[in-house]
Amino acid sequence: MRYQLNAEELKFEAEVEAFIKAELDPEIQRRVARSLEVAPAMRNEWTRKLNRVGWVAPNWPEEHGGTGWSMRRRHQFEVLMRKHHAPETQGFGFNMVGPAIIKYGSDSQKSYYLPKIRNAEMQWCQGYSEPGAGSDLAGISTRAEIRGDHYCINGSKIWTSGAEHADHIFLLVRTDPDAKKQLGISFLLLRMDAPGIKVEPLLAFNGKRLWNQVFFDDVMVPREDRLGDENAGWTVAKNLLGNERLMVSRVAENKRVFGRVQGLLDELGLVAEDDFKKRLNAIEIRLKSLESMALRLLSKFDQGGHVGAEPSMLKLQGSQLIQAQDQLLLEIAQYYGLPADSVLRGQSNDPIGPPETEMIASALFHHRGYTIAGGASEIQKNIIAQHVLGL
Repeated sequence: MRYQLNAEELKFEAEVEAFIKAELDPEIQRRVARSLEVAPAMRNEWTRKLNRVGWVAPNWPEEHGGTGWSMRRRHQFEVLMRKHHAPETQGFGFNMVGPAIIKYGSDSQKSYYLPKIRNAEMQWCQGYSEPGAGSDLAGISTRAEIRGDHYCINGSKIWTSGAEHADHIFLLVRTDPDAKKQLGISFLLLRMDAPGIKVEPLLAFNGKRLWNQVFFDDVMVPREDRLGDENAGWTVAKNLLGNERLMVSRVAENKRVFGRVQGLLDELGLVAEDDFKKRLNAIEIRLKSLESMALRLLSKFDQGGHVGAEPSMLKLQGSQLIQAQDQLLLEIAQYYGLPADSVLRGQSNDPIGPPETEMIASALFHHRGYTIAGGASEIQKNIIAQHVLGL
């Protein structure tokens, strides 16, 4: 099935592209295009610009500052943002804890947290995984004991992306150790500057700080900062994890990377190489197929149809396609694509080849996690086998 933009969608595309041209700093575009780090201040300023025109929270209800867009319109907007190398907004705030607060929060929690998230005044990280509880989050052991009108937290969380920049964390804690695993968990919101919190870096093998471990030593949290009912945090967490399940295809990011592959082939004069042409054509076919499947499911949802486990196919194919493109990029760039700390650079801070190759290897290493995060590929295959194919 082919999907063409209608007149309304073409008008929206022109409006978004005019906004990007007028408001997006070219230096930010350059950094995103080359997979370089975008400073939090630069990202926050872009978030505030989106907030001023009402586009910052496409998946929130309109009464809480959302857009009221259909799923298909949200997809179109995301593709346009990635096409023009706009930085992503803070996902932990907009895509995870924000929707959870909207659904489960008290009126005071909504009025306090939501405007600050929209205006980039609050940065979040996620406290789910633990050294002994990764895929099985119900096995968490971080404790929160009631002491008067507070919880006292002890334990640790691991693989906590962005904890070094965050000022808030949402986390799962065990509040009833005698209950069944899923039934004794609560969901808390707390400040990262609370006494007793310590953040330690976890470094990738190239020296980059991609994750952290967060330790809690008698950290006191007011009971009013619990989200949802006590011992019902598993329900909040499941809703949060499933909130964006229709937007897991990574179509927008795949299309952005595809443009980068085409550009690098041209930059290095390899566009006519038969092997690269064949592989690029195969990737383009996979990408068009992925987007067609994504749009079919999004349109079905917008029309009121039931979408079951099919998004697992989007997640599986989208994450694998990113990795295939990363591998092709590295083979195109060859040694130019070595990490920024390559010994071939000596004492120089300049790239060893075309600037477009600077962070190719780093992106490849980082994207290896795409087939793990959010449900490993093996889990997605089981879901597809059981709930889509009926095996």
